[in-house]
Amino acid sequence: MAAAPVAEQLNGFVRPPTDAETLTLYVPQTDRAAEINDHIVSHPLSVRLRSQEGVTESRPHMKIPEKMRQYNLTGGTLMGENKIEVPPLSFSRTEDELPTLTQLSYLGPSLCGHPGIIHGGLLATLLDEGLARACFPALPNKVGVTASLKIDYRVPCPADRYIVLKAETTKVEGRKVWVKGWIELLGDDDGDGTKVVEAEALFIEPKGAKNMARIYSSQ
Repeated sequence: MAAAPVAEQLNGFVRPPTDAETLTLYVPQTDRAAEINDHIVSHPLSVRLRSQEGVTESRPHMKIPEKMRQYNLTGGTLMGENKIEVPPLSFSRTEDELPTLTQLSYLGPSLCGHPGIIHGGLLATLLDEGLARACFPALPNKVGVTASLKIDYRVPCPADRYIVLKAETTKVEGRKVWVKGWIELLGDDDGDGTKVVEAEALFIEPKGAKNMARIYSSQ
């Protein structure tokens, strides 16, 4: 019987949900989570991106096998009430030569460093993952690791706010890919134009990547 949970977890890695399936897997457990989820899903930016040809909509964290989420920082530890209240919603152009990503999220009041201000380390983590997801489709095996990450904090990011992360792949050389991105507060129609933090990163596909578990890849 002990083999059953292991087999279930391995099956989640080998046959993860499709991008379309991830959109149906999240079910809000509270009225507040449902309100936040509705705002993100129905926001004009989401509606506009959803209508564009070549854009893939997904909830990447829902590809992590359910029993493994408790061991994942952003998909488990930081997810929940007053934190990252609902799984971020992503819109990607994975087929472009230089792929891009736009991701909408909500950051609650339990993610602060200073009172009322989102911890800078969390913003760096979100950019690390967001930039990775943006550029991985450009790699030969669609998966890599962070080689360098440069962060520039511009203005404090208030808690209890919706944000939009935008990332653009800028260069690809074999197993190396460069990407830049930033986080803005979400406005009525798009980001409000104020970049709270910016980043540039280099990701490298490791040798043996073909056999790596695909939690963060585009496949």
